[in-house]
Amino acid sequence: MSTREKWRRATGLLLVVLILSICATPEFRTFVALPDHLRLPQGQAHELSLGLPFSTAVPTAGQGLAVGGGGAPLQLAAEQPGRYTLDVKLFGLIPIRRMTVDVVPEIRVVPGGHSIGVRLQSHGVLVVGFAAIQDEEGRVHHPGRAAGLQVGDTIIAIDGRPVRGEEHAVHLFQEAGRRGRPVTLTVRRGEERLERTVQPVQEKESGRWRVGLYIRDGASGVGTLTFYHPPTRKFGALGHVIAEGENRRPFDFAHGQITAADVVKIQKGKRAAPGEKITSYPEAGGRLGVIEKNTPFGIFGRLNAPLKNPLYEEPLPVAMASQVKEGPAQILTVVDGQKIERFDVEIVRLIRQPTAEGKNMIVQITDPRLLEATGGIVQGMSGSPIIQDGRVVGAVTHVFVNDPTRGYGVLIEWMLQEAGILPTEQDDSGLREEQSSRSLRACGVHPGRGMRAGNVCVTPTCV
Repeated sequence: MSTREKWRRATGLLLVVLILSICATPEFRTFVALPDHLRLPQGQAHELSLGLPFSTAVPTAGQGLAVGGGGAPLQLAAEQPGRYTLDVKLFGLIPIRRMTVDVVPEIRVVPGGHSIGVRLQSHGVLVVGFAAIQDEEGRVHHPGRAAGLQVGDTIIAIDGRPVRGEEHAVHLFQEAGRRGRPVTLTVRRGEERLERTVQPVQEKESGRWRVGLYIRDGASGVGTLTFYHPPTRKFGALGHVIAEGENRRPFDFAHGQITAADVVKIQKGKRAAPGEKITSYPEAGGRLGVIEKNTPFGIFGRLNAPLKNPLYEEPLPVAMASQVKEGPAQILTVVDGQKIERFDVEIVRLIRQPTAEGKNMIVQITDPRLLEATGGIVQGMSGSPIIQDGRVVGAVTHVFVNDPTRGYGVLIEWMLQEAGILPTEQDDSGLREEQSSRSLRACGVHPGRGMRAGNVCVTPTCV
């Protein structure tokens, strides 16, 4: 090998090592993680770290966003609502990044922490599993499966009669079986509408006519309210979707409601066995509000009457994603009765993402009182608001199965966007809501035991 070839190889190797070294630096990772879109509340300052150790210049398109500092970090002052453009230039000459900054009016909400009962009523009845049926002669039948029905199908009509719920479906199957005739099911499967014919079979043990399906017409359980927005009476809760079985789609519902809930007992969480809140529903208080949306960022709707939090006399400002930081924080939740309490936590990691996602931070419970009472994050705690530096920054959503002291949280910014309180990135008028197409949390079907999606349980009926 010639000397020139050796030098060429050595130079190439050095360049590779240099590039890899630069890519491994925190400064480079900070620069790469810079968002293309940034929201800032009006009247608040923000420090933006560019991750560049050398001088930069950032001209601003539009008035109302003051930029200071000249280098890294930049000092941004959001003075007037509007959309602005930041052009990041290396040495003030070479364009390397363009960012859009939306200055939005300050939003204040009443922080939640209230335990709530959740009830969703579906359109028709949902197929969640199959059951074998033994007839009087000992033969085994699977009428529903044989007819081509699938888990996740929604039966919206039986012989042309709209299905009003589980009991109504059972009645119609019994009626058809006694008359000795098959039934025609109108089924919704995704965007399709299908018809399937099923012949009921008389079960030997019970004498009832069945079609071999587990069905359900709703979902119910307990969660935690995240926020209430007084000007619109809108609320957000849970911080994650209530999903349907194996297809993981948001539970399609006709109507839903939230109610007051009393925590009567805590089943403590431990490794590989998440705990849960055991609740009852007081007669006084009744329905608190109507659920209008079920999305990857929680359930949203409107309250029937204004709601207060006894820990805060006035609504708190909310933090945009850029204002949340790793470090100490608090959550609000109920562990006894209806008493909302503050508990210390640590935001141990922020997961910066270019688009809205449901798992934006990792939260660790550090408060000895809460660890003693619950063992960490338990089912029913989903939606508990996270407070940092006097601002609502997000909500607890999931628990780590192997470490109940830790879990995920979602940013309040995305919840407000889903609620229609905060304009979407595509539409800063606030009049159009973004269609969510994020990954949903998995939930499994357990015939006879029910389905668990977060902390909302569904028990099916066998027909």
